[in-house]
Amino acid sequence: MSKRDYYEVLGVTRTATDEDLKKAYRRCAMKFHPDRNPGDAAAEAAFKECKEAYEVLSDPNRRRMYDQHGHAAFEHGMGGGGGPGYADMGDIFGDIFGNIFGNIFGGGAGASRGPRRGADIGYVMELSLEEAVFGVEKQIEIPTLEECEPCTGSGSSDGKVETCPTCHGRGQVRFQRGIFSMQQACPHCGGRGQIVAKPCAECRGQGRVERTKTLQVKVPAGVDTGDRIRLAGEGEAGPSGASPGDLYVDVRVREHEIFQRDGDDLHCEVPIRITQAALGDTVRVPTLNGEVELRVPAETQSGKLFRVRDKGVKSVRSRAPGDLYCRVVVETPVNLTTEQRELLEQFEATFVGDTAARRHSPRSSTFLDGVKGFWERMKS
Repeated sequence: MSKRDYYEVLGVTRTATDEDLKKAYRRCAMKFHPDRNPGDAAAEAAFKECKEAYEVLSDPNRRRMYDQHGHAAFEHGMGGGGGPGYADMGDIFGDIFGNIFGNIFGGGAGASRGPRRGADIGYVMELSLEEAVFGVEKQIEIPTLEECEPCTGSGSSDGKVETCPTCHGRGQVRFQRGIFSMQQACPHCGGRGQIVAKPCAECRGQGRVERTKTLQVKVPAGVDTGDRIRLAGEGEAGPSGASPGDLYVDVRVREHEIFQRDGDDLHCEVPIRITQAALGDTVRVPTLNGEVELRVPAETQSGKLFRVRDKGVKSVRSRAPGDLYCRVVVETPVNLTTEQRELLEQFEATFVGDTAARRHSPRSSTFLDGVKGFWERMKS
C-alpha cells in the first residue's frame, strides 16, 4: 500500500513554516490520539501517520530529502537518524567513497552505530486561567513505550544475546551497486550487531512494551498558551536499553468568563448604571487576587478604559506583574417601575431645546450636525 504525501497527511502546503507544521500536527494529534478514540484502529493508524509525517517534515535535513526524493529517500532500510527509515545523505556518500578507498587501501567503515535514544512525545495540557497564573500540579496519563521489566529492556528472556549471523556483529552489511560498494544498517539486527536468542515473552524481544504512564507535572506560575514544559527522560524508552526520549507538555489556557489575557495584562468589562456614569461613583471590580475599588469620575462615557496597576499577571518571563484594564459599559435600565419611568420622563424633559442638547450631550450634537451637513451636501 503506497504512502500518502506527508504534506497531505498534515493538511499543509509545501511552503509551510515550522510553526504551521507544529500547529497542524497538534490538530491532528488532538483529533486522532488513542486516548480520545479508545479501540478505534483507524484513528490509531491516522495518529501514527501524522506522527511519522511530522517527524520527517519538522527535521530540516529529512524535509529537504523528502522534497527531493519523496518516500523513496527513506526506503531500502537506510536508517540512521530517528525517523521512519531515515537516511542521512552525508552518511550514504561517506559510505560510498569510504568503501571505495577502503577496498583499495584495505580499510573499511563498518562500525555499528549502536541503539538510538527513545522518541520524544508530546502532550497538550488544558488549564484554567487561575491555574496558569498561580501555578498548579497536575496528574496526567501518557500512552508510551516503557522498558520491559522482566527482561530489563534487553528483549531476552535469559539475558543472553548472540552475534548476528548476517552482519557478524558489525551492525552493517555491504552490498555492491555498479562500481560502488555501499553499506547500510543490517536489516536482521537493526544495526545492533546482536540478536536475541530467546525472546522475552512479555515484549516479544523488543525490549519495550506499550503502557500508560501516570506522571505528576508541576506547572510554574505565569505560563500561557504556547508555553512548553520539558520533562527529561519521560518520553519513549530507547531500544535495547538506550536512553529514553523526553516528554514535552504544551500548555493551552481555556477562555475565562470574566478576564481576557494579553501577555502580562488582563482585560475585563465593568457594567455601571447611567446614574453612576453621570454622577460618578466608586465601584468594586474583581481581580485574580480579590476585589479592588475603582473610582469612576462624573460624566464618564461608556467604553472608557481604566487601568488598575499591578493587578495583571506575572508571567514566567517577567519580573513584575502586568496591569488590569477595566472598560466600563453603561447599561440601560430595564424592568422600570411606574415611578422610575415618570422620573426619567421628567429628567428627559430638561433636555428639550437645542442649547440643552449641546450642553449636556456634546457627542450627540456633533453627530446631528454631521447628519445635517451630509443631507445638505446631498441636496446641492
